[in-house]
Amino acid sequence: MNFWTSWPDHLLADVSLWSADLAALGAEIKRMEPYADLFHMDVADGYFVPELLFFPALTAALRPWTNVPFHIHLMTEHPTMLINAFAEAGANLITVHYENGAEASTAIEQIHRYGLVSGLALQLETPPEVIVPYLGEVRLILLMGTQLGVKGQALDPSTYMREQTVRQMIHDHGYEGRVKIEVDGGIREQTVPLLRKAGADLVVPGSLVFKSDHLAQTFQWLHAFPAPTTGQEV
Repeated sequence: MNFWTSWPDHLLADVSLWSADLAALGAEIKRMEPYADLFHMDVADGYFVPELLFFPALTAALRPWTNVPFHIHLMTEHPTMLINAFAEAGANLITVHYENGAEASTAIEQIHRYGLVSGLALQLETPPEVIVPYLGEVRLILLMGTQLGVKGQALDPSTYMREQTVRQMIHDHGYEGRVKIEVDGGIREQTVPLLRKAGADLVVPGSLVFKSDHLAQTFQWLHAFPAPTTGQEV
């Protein structure tokens, strides 16, 4: 868990490999490796979301390419069926969805048995107040800024207020500095400054970085935003 406890002051980039050239993932990882704080793998089973994405054997094949931490985002109906395989494949952080119901808690316990960092993800329509019982268990709250499992959507404007609500709840329950906030979806040049101001500790850039003509400058810009402040309005 060392990568999570040694937390920098800057905004972190959890780079989405779904936006990479999928036919050259190893090379894409090497291209991003000097800049990425984490690599984000969306795992979809075709049921929880209408996509089929990533799988443990692929994660294991990519693990030797880099020491950058792997974040596995399980967009699946039964996350407990996959955690063992992804843990053994080299995951560092695994996030499950609140919408998995009681299985989410079981999955979080399973993640901890492997000594990994756990996260809880909320779909766009899920009220942020549901996180409270989980704040003592997870280290990350992932807020979807778009509908789950569809690339290229614009950020839903309600995301900023949801972030502010989550940050205030983290503060009020005594978990500030321990539980981080991440936004996934709609990460664009015009949204990143506002997402950071509203409370994001991490964002999940995809095309923003993979289509950048000036990669070093793009990441320098991402990493330059000052830390958010509880109660700060967008």
